Amino acid sequence: MAKKILLTGASSGFGKLTTLTLLAKGHQVAATMRHVDGRNEGVANELRNAGAFVFEIDVTDDASVESGVKEAIRDLGGLDVLINNAGIGVLGIQEFFTPADFQRVFDVNVFGVQRMNRAVVPYFRAQQDGLIVYTSSLLGRIAMPFYGAYQASKWALEALAENYRVELSGFGIENCIIEPGGYPTSFSDNLLSPSDLSREASYGAFGQAPAQTLATFEQVLENNPHQDPQKVADAFAELVEKPRGEKPFRTAVDFIGMAEPIHQYNDHLEKIMTGLYTNFGMQGMLSVKR
Repeated sequence: MAKKILLTGASSGFGKLTTLTLLAKGHQVAATMRHVDGRNEGVANELRNAGAFVFEIDVTDDASVESGVKEAIRDLGGLDVLINNAGIGVLGIQEFFTPADFQRVFDVNVFGVQRMNRAVVPYFRAQQDGLIVYTSSLLGRIAMPFYGAYQASKWALEALAENYRVELSGFGIENCIIEPGGYPTSFSDNLLSPSDLSREASYGAFGQAPAQTLATFEQVLENNPHQDPQKVADAFAELVEKPRGEKPFRTAVDFIGMAEPIHQYNDHLEKIMTGLYTNFGMQGMLSVKR
């Protein structure tokens, strides 16, 4: 059955690919992004030509979110799915990132999701149905050097999704997380660098480690054609199309050896959650009301 879907961050990377994939499968998609009439005008027109509705939404702006969501629901004629995909990454030694740098990352990756959810959830509660999908990362489950602010935001996003999962299950609203690994997309071309490099000299040669690590990882991606970003878009589509109540809460998507241990990690946590919720008589909150 075709779904009415609202997706943020549709201008590039997973967002653009997922929009095109969902359209090809017959779904209606409201693709949102910043600068629709500016630097993203070309991709906006491309998505329109493919059949998408395109709206201007800046997830860091309350008014933009509220007006964009209302326009999307109006033009779609309803809403079944929200995909929180807009995000920003970083690269650098964590100490060099100022509090303002962290605030910028969290404003998109965490607070932006909260803004979108607050705009959409009342609609979903009223219809006693809906799906919210969160674009997290394998780095929302583990920590690797030089991505500190990004990882902190994705760990926070995972907690946000956990709480929405249990607090909205009784209203028939599903919450699910997609956890991609690293892929060759434009995402890595727009990584936020730390704004305070005054301490770099005190790190000596190690100060160059972030750039060297990224170059090595890009080489790994180049040598692993199976790490195809289209597979992440396909994972979003598969999740959207799974029957209500049968969707996994977390889905790791990676083909360079990281997915399996993360699957084990996620399965173990789910068992812990089930045990704890059962002990407190709240196990029903872990399953969406059908």
